Amino acid sequence: MSETTVILEIDKPHFTIRLYKNMLKIDLKGTLKNEIEEALENKPSLRETLGHILGIFAPLHIRLCDIDKVKMEKTGNVKIILPHHRDVVIPLETRYAKKLVDKLNELIPEEKEKELERIMGEQKLQKIVEEETERGRTPEERKAWTYKSV
Repeated sequence: MSETTVILEIDKPHFTIRLYKNMLKIDLKGTLKNEIEEALENKPSLRETLGHILGIFAPLHIRLCDIDKVKMEKTGNVKIILPHHRDVVIPLETRYAKKLVDKLNELIPEEKEKELERIMGEQKLQKIVEEETERGRTPEERKAWTYKSV
C-alpha cells in the first residue's frame, strides 16, 4: 500500500489528520499521547485488551475501503461510520470538516472498488487451485500452471 503522498493534512493543537490515497491517519499530540503509548508498549497484555478500546487515543489508521460512510454533523464534527466498530467523530471547524468529507467521499468509492477487485482476484485464484487439486496435479505443477493462467 502506497501512502507516500499526503492528499490533505489538517493540523490541530491536539491531533493531526493526514489523508492519503488509501488511508486516513489520525495522530494525537502531546503528553497524553505519550503516556498512553508508553503504557501500551510496556504491557503487551494491555495492548491486546485496552488497545482496541482506546483506539482513538493511540494513532488511528483507517483504510478508506473499510469506511461505510462519512458525514458532517451540524456542529462541524466529522463522523466516520465503520462497520463492526465504534464510529469515529472528529471535532473540526466547518471549513476543514467540509474539505475532509468531500475528499473522503471522492476517494472511498475508488478504494472500495480496488478492494473488491482484489477479493475477486483472490477468489478466482482459489477456484483455480481447487480445480487443479481435483485434477490431481502436484503442488509444483499447480503453482507453475496457476501463474501462467492468471
